[in-house]
Amino acid sequence: MTQTTTSDAALTAFVEATAARYDMPGIAVGIWAGGREIHATVGVTSTENPVPVTEHTVFAIGSTSKTFTATALLRLVADGRVDLDAPVRTYVPELDLLDEHAAATVTVAQLLNHTAGFEWNLINNTGEGEDGLAAFVASLAELPLLAAPGERASYSQAGFNLLGRVIENVTGEPFEKVVADTVFAPVGLTGSHYFQGDIMTRRFAAGHERQADGTLEVARVWKGTRANNPGGGIGTTMSDLLRWGRFHLGDGHGAHGETVLPTDLLRAMREPTVTLRNSTLADAFGLCWMLRDVDGVRMAGHGGSGFGQFADFQLVPERDFAIVVLSNASPDGIPANQAIVRWALEHYLGVIDQDPEPVPFDATRGPELSGVYDIDAMTMTCYAEGDQLYLDCKVKPEIRAAGGVEIPQDHPPFPFGILPGDGDEYVITAGSFEGQRGFFSRDADGEIIGVDLAGRLFGRVS
Repeated sequence: MTQTTTSDAALTAFVEATAARYDMPGIAVGIWAGGREIHATVGVTSTENPVPVTEHTVFAIGSTSKTFTATALLRLVADGRVDLDAPVRTYVPELDLLDEHAAATVTVAQLLNHTAGFEWNLINNTGEGEDGLAAFVASLAELPLLAAPGERASYSQAGFNLLGRVIENVTGEPFEKVVADTVFAPVGLTGSHYFQGDIMTRRFAAGHERQADGTLEVARVWKGTRANNPGGGIGTTMSDLLRWGRFHLGDGHGAHGETVLPTDLLRAMREPTVTLRNSTLADAFGLCWMLRDVDGVRMAGHGGSGFGQFADFQLVPERDFAIVVLSNASPDGIPANQAIVRWALEHYLGVIDQDPEPVPFDATRGPELSGVYDIDAMTMTCYAEGDQLYLDCKVKPEIRAAGGVEIPQDHPPFPFGILPGDGDEYVITAGSFEGQRGFFSRDADGEIIGVDLAGRLFGRVS
């Protein structure tokens, strides 16, 4: 992968202005456009121990790690060692779920495209040893199930962690070693690691959490537990992640010309497998990739977040374009990253990405929508004040009380508006989640039973 690295004064100026607008300690941006790499890095790794951010600063990329897990899994598919349509129990016979039929029938492909029917995740810590992932999978009998396998899409961290166990059982090696040997090394990703012992000797970014008084404090947890590595455990650099984007825009060959993944499988990852309704995550899921049609072009991407660090990673295959944005403060890393991605799409491709406009709210609908909705770690209260609707998302007290991980502060209630159409789709209109979209789910009798936010179903409890 030869490259020419250049700078763009307009990009750098916009990134600097965005960092100032959102009070972001550090941001790293990498773009592949017109056959060249363009970099912009601003700010520092930490407010307590400030070191300039560069293209080689390691950030925690959270769920963007799923693209690596999926690629490693598909290498096993290419070798004939895994069948995407086979039940997961073919490779993880020890799998036990709340529903035996689901445990016996859920397939590998359904884990990859988030149609397994799993709740988001389990909040537990099974240790940092090589048995951590196996122990996590053994605890999946406690995981709530949202639907039968294949019935609907709902984004699940637990599902991708289970894919990591598929990889371990098939290869007989620890998950992290398989990814390092079959993905990192052949693609030439020398700055990508799972273990904090590998990261702490390099230049790395610290996450930050904004406190009630507006100040930023360094997050004392850098990443999640080992069992969450398949779904979100990689620390990597802007330079490596941009190289990863170029690999996925290519033909499946690695840094030294060897085939890492056959071209047909590489491209199959970006083919829609299930559509999503009014979701900010995507219009459809491929095999891991989140697919969106924006202003006439198809985008494939995957974001990631955790402990005050945020990643936005987007490809526009038909235009041979990739962008990586990494930032290190919560909660405004999300809107900061999005602003930079949108600016770059318009500046380099002439592609306009904008939020939909809500319609005036009919106050008579307030009682129908209002209520308490729930997932494993959070409770969401929907309510109306006059002609304005709000979603108030709070981490459950028992999750905070359990300790062991650093939980970000709660956000103020988000105002939202109903979109044109059937009246069940909405968009958040202000705050750190501005532009996030979702919908209210109904049962066969037309009663509202849940609300989707960020690809996850919050079930109605009152």
